[in-house]
Amino acid sequence: MDAARARTEARDSRIDGLHAEAIAAVGHSANTLRTVRDRYRDAGADLLGRYGAARAEVDALEGPPEPGVDDARRRVLHSEVEALTAEVGEFQAELARLELAIETLERTWLFLSRGDGSLVAEPSDAPDAADIRMRVVEAQEAERARLAQEIHDGPAQALSNAIFQVEYIERVVESDVGLAQSELHHLRDLLRRDLGDVRTFISQLRPPVLDELGLDGAILDTMDRVRAVTGATVTATFDAPSDGLTDAERTVVLRVAQESLQNVRKHAVASTITVSTGLEDEAWVLAVADDGRGFDVGETAARGRRNFGLQFMRERAELIGARLDVRSRPGDGTVVRLAIPTRAQTGAKEST
Repeated sequence: MDAARARTEARDSRIDGLHAEAIAAVGHSANTLRTVRDRYRDAGADLLGRYGAARAEVDALEGPPEPGVDDARRRVLHSEVEALTAEVGEFQAELARLELAIETLERTWLFLSRGDGSLVAEPSDAPDAADIRMRVVEAQEAERARLAQEIHDGPAQALSNAIFQVEYIERVVESDVGLAQSELHHLRDLLRRDLGDVRTFISQLRPPVLDELGLDGAILDTMDRVRAVTGATVTATFDAPSDGLTDAERTVVLRVAQESLQNVRKHAVASTITVSTGLEDEAWVLAVADDGRGFDVGETAARGRRNFGLQFMRERAELIGARLDVRSRPGDGTVVRLAIPTRAQTGAKEST
């Protein structure tokens, strides 16, 4: 008995020691990363100072060329500002990543040292409001960093090149009209190409089909594609006007409809699919129903299985204050229902 107790105590001691070692390792990593972050900020201060000085000098030289102003110096400054702009963008993106890494380590340390269970959950657990807000903030920051880099590499670079081209044309237009005309043609082609890039960039931010077809038309377009792939009978009944929805709400409705239809296509083996909208109990409602094989929602959750499509739809609904319900039984099809409170829409409009 004493020997067994001694073995148990020794094992527990080793486990406690390893636990303490894990806490210390995470804490050390967080402290080390904070030091690196601070040094990174200090190094970036010099970069930001050089960028500000170069930008100020360029601004001072903006406008038509003046006698005595060295064109070569102007070109050098423009090139320097472009290079520094790229460096500043990379610096800010890297700093944001460091801050996010530090925050992750801090939360991990709390989890290990205090048993804070907010960091982990069963895969089937729906995220709470705080978790969703954190995900949104992290996603927004990552998206802002990506957009900043995209804008710098795309539209900003295109405009900078166009400015150089215009300045060159200004210098040669009186002495060589033919060359100026040739450069103008080149500039026109350059701007047309860059305009196409900008339109592509904009289409990535918002589903262009919403602007082209409207919400009902965009849903019908998705239904047509599902019908062509599955051969199922796909019908729609749109009884709720979408003009009372905000842009964000219309985007979520379309994304939920698309995800629901894709889930039917991939998993349901359905012969009939219906999509409908309506006004029910002070809510704007979208419903996507199928007669496919269905599934046991409760059993899926109990087994810890995670459906990322359903998770995606729930999080989207939560962000606009809507409710998403999924009703399904094996052999009895599935219904996905999104309800957007109309009172929330009215309040949002009045506040804008």
